Amino acid sequence: MGNLHDGHLSLIRIAAEKADFVICTLFINPLQFGENEDMENYPRTLEQDRQKLEQTGCHCLFAPPVSEIYPAGPDHHTRVSVPGLSERYCGAGRPGHFDGVATVVTKLFHIVTPDVAVFGQKDFQQLQVIRKVTRDLCLPIRIVSGPTCREADGLAMSSRNGYLSSDERARAPAIHQALRHCAERLAEGDASLAELEADATSQIRDAGLEPEYVAICDPETLLPPAGDVRELVILAAARLGGTRLIDNMTVQC
Repeated sequence: MGNLHDGHLSLIRIAAEKADFVICTLFINPLQFGENEDMENYPRTLEQDRQKLEQTGCHCLFAPPVSEIYPAGPDHHTRVSVPGLSERYCGAGRPGHFDGVATVVTKLFHIVTPDVAVFGQKDFQQLQVIRKVTRDLCLPIRIVSGPTCREADGLAMSSRNGYLSSDERARAPAIHQALRHCAERLAEGDASLAELEADATSQIRDAGLEPEYVAICDPETLLPPAGDVRELVILAAARLGGTRLIDNMTVQC
């Protein structure tokens, strides 16, 4: 949605390794914003973004207006919905959000017709929703994931980080620290999943954040893991002041 940082640009570099021609779409999608989320104040930095993309090796920028993507208006547009997978975690806290993601990504796939599409692992639930949309709708596109890019103190890079005050920014890495500690204990197998989730939640709260959820899941279904799962993902979301932060970490068991 624009306001690009190094995490976004890392995806352009991955795309350049996978394809001969790289297209980036920038679109502030009204269907992704809930009732209490102010789309009008979302930062719009199109010219700066264009320059960053050009310097990173992007060949084409597609930045359509809302009227082109939703000619009849967002409220009167056909929607793509992913039941189950989109209803948990961030989907529960932001009803309709992933319907907006699935709808606009499906439209952009049909407009751009890529062979490969690259998405970041930082929005892990979003990545899995897009993978399922691609499978279920038989879209001939290979979805490639890019690793989460982090600041030196571990905070996942995000456009939302710019909303943090200096005090909030100093506390924000607590999410990553809690996930890392949880992952270490999970790999050692020294506690139940419920205990690990509760401990990570407490660490985040003790740092002055308001935890929304911490969940240890099967990375494909985002359901509680079965006994034979060899890889797990820890998902977390928390609020810090007026900013909502998300993060995740995968663990080999």
